[in-house]
Amino acid sequence: MHPGMHPIDDDLVRRLLAGQFPRWAGLAVERWPSGGTVNAMYRLGDDMVVRLPLVQGGAGDVLLEREWLPRVAHQLPTRVPEVLGAGEPAQGYPWPWSVYLWLAGEHPEPGALSQPVPLAEDLAAFVAAMRSIVLPDAPQAHRGGPVASLDDETQAAIKELRGIPEEDVDCDAAAAVWEEALRASGWEGPPVSLHGDLMPGNLLVEGGRLTAVIDFGCMGTGDPACDLFPAWNLLPRDAREVFRKALGVDDAAWIRGRGRTLSQALIALPYYRSTNPAMAHNARHVIRTVLDEG
Repeated sequence: MHPGMHPIDDDLVRRLLAGQFPRWAGLAVERWPSGGTVNAMYRLGDDMVVRLPLVQGGAGDVLLEREWLPRVAHQLPTRVPEVLGAGEPAQGYPWPWSVYLWLAGEHPEPGALSQPVPLAEDLAAFVAAMRSIVLPDAPQAHRGGPVASLDDETQAAIKELRGIPEEDVDCDAAAAVWEEALRASGWEGPPVSLHGDLMPGNLLVEGGRLTAVIDFGCMGTGDPACDLFPAWNLLPRDAREVFRKALGVDDAAWIRGRGRTLSQALIALPYYRSTNPAMAHNARHVIRTVLDEG
C-alpha cells in the first residue's frame, strides 16, 4: 500500500515476543485480516493482539496511544484498546510496537446495519464524551486543523479522479461540495478532544450496538467537525439525522464535517483503489452518500 513498508511475518512476531515478552512466547500467533492501512495485526492466543506499524509514520501513533489511551479510557462510554505490553525495536524491526487486549466484535457495514438509529445514538454518545475530555498539552489531531489545510491534497485528488473515468465520480459535484466546505464558517471555540479517524474499520459492534472504538493513532484536539465522519461513511439518512441532532451540530459544522469526510474519501480512492479494497469501497460509499445528499 505504501512505499517504505517493512516486511512483517509470523516468525518476526514470534521472535519479538520471545525476546521481550517471554511469558507470551508459547501462545499461538496468527495474522489477522485487516483493512487497516498503517499497522499489521496478529492475534496472540485467545485474548490479545499484537499491532506493528507497517511504515515509519505509524510509529508515532503507537507512542501516542501508549501515552493518551490510559488518560481517556475511563471517561468514555465504550471500550477502547488497552496496552498490555510496550514493544521496542529489535530483531531487525525498526519501530515501537504494542500488545493489546483483544476486543471482540464486528466492524459495521454501511447498508447492512441491524440497528442504525441506536448505533447513531451510541456514536453520538462516544463523540460527545470525547469532546468533554480535557487533554492538557495534547497534540493537534491528525485532521484537526482548518478545512483549508486539506485543500491542496483534496484538489489534487479531484484532478486525479478526473483522469480515472472508470470510477465514475462526478468531480464537478464533488468540487462544489468541497468549495462549500471551504466557505463555511470555521470553528471559533477552543479545540476539543477528538478521536480523529472514526472509520467503520475502527468501530466494533455486537448486536448492532457500538461496543468498542479502536485505533486512536489520529487522536488529539481540533475542530469538532472532524468526528462527524460516521454520518456519511456509515449511517443511512434517518440515522444520520439522529446523530446530528444528538450532537447539536449547527449548519456550518455540518458542512465542514461533510467536506472533511468527502475530502478523506476523494484522497483515499485513487490511492487505495488497487491496494486496499476495504478502503476503496468505503471511499466510493462516502462519495455517493455525500453527493446524493446534495
